[in-house]
Amino acid sequence: MMLTPTMLITDDDRDLRETLGGVFERRGFTTLLAENGERAIEIVAHESVHVALLDMNMPRMSGLGVLQHLHRQQIQLPCILLSANMDAELEGQARAANAFSVRKKPIRVADIDELVRQALRHFYAWAADLGN
Repeated sequence: MMLTPTMLITDDDRDLRETLGGVFERRGFTTLLAENGERAIEIVAHESVHVALLDMNMPRMSGLGVLQHLHRQQIQLPCILLSANMDAELEGQARAANAFSVRKKPIRVADIDELVRQALRHFYAWAADLGN
């Protein structure tokens, strides 16, 4: 029996957060939604999360701030960071904090889906047989 992967989706854009949550629930994931980085850290502290999708630019704490916090706490969690304002410096900081992937918005759902599956395979040797 395969476990259900849990995905944390953190973005201050409620419509995007809820849309992605629905897409990934239909694909067999349990989804946890956070509107900012502080809430994402609370969720990770209390829930079992297998992969996180983090927006770089949010009020109260950025996706990069979440990633750096997890790194300092030695929490091993594949994180995919997304930003509409991606530049080489931001990408370098994210990679230094062990981001699994860093991508520029907008990004197609199919591309996010593939990144999430790559993260699950890489970190957990998870089979790619989740629903589409």
